[in-house]
Formats: sequence, structure tokens, C-alpha cells
Amino acid sequence: MRLSARTQYALRAAVELAAAPGAPVPAERISAAQRIPRRFLDNILLQLRRAGLINSQRGPDGGYWLARPAGEITLADVILVIEGVPQRNEPFPGASEPLEKVWSALREHQDGVLAEITLAHVVSGSLPDLSR
Repeated sequence: MRLSARTQYALRAAVELAAAPGAPVPAERISAAQRIPRRFLDNILLQLRRAGLINSQRGPDGGYWLARPAGEITLADVILVIEGVPQRNEPFPGASEPLEKVWSALREHQDGVLAEITLAHVVSGSLPDLSR
């Protein structure tokens, strides 16, 4: 799986918010802590807010915070907002047809792992056992 820089930035920003529950976190702080270019971050935060994953407040005491507890937001949730619904691969013709089953199994495993890991898991450093 290849994640775009934008998706990696979104995951890092979401984890930064999960690590600071409570008061709103200013975009400047997220940008500095995660070394995310501010212009990218502003667009990413807007996407996450529109999708309902984060909330925001303007003003001197403003910033961003998770819309739900970190234990209820998975990595898959964040990736889906940024990347959208994954497109299906082209069919495998002829002798390569069995590869479709391989790619399908890989996608299912990948999707299952990402749907199982929450932002809380990442912040705590205690990931679920993924050795299936």
C-alpha cells in the first residue's frame, strides 16, 4: 500500500490531536510538532472537519480537537477521508487471473488492520495483536 504525503500528514495531524485531548490545539502547534507544511495542514484539517472527524474553534483560544474519542477513530477513517473509496484494480486476464484472489486477500487484510487500529492505540503505543 502506498499512502500519499497528504494522507500521511492527515494521520500525523490526527494522532497529534489524539495526544492532546481537552483544549483546542492551534494549527501552528500541529504544523510545528509534526513538521507538516502549514498550507497542506490547513487543507487537511478542513477535510477532516467537513468529514466530522474533528471540530474547530476560531479565535485566540481556538484550534482543533477530535470530534469523537480517539478510541473511536480508526486509521481507516482518516485514510478514507483523504484518499476516498479505493478503486478496483483492472481485471487480470488469462493465466494471471488467479492473482485477483491474491490482491483481494491483501486488500482485505490491509483494510482489516487499518480498521482495527485506533488513534488511541497509536498514542498509547499499545497496538493490537495484528499477527493473523
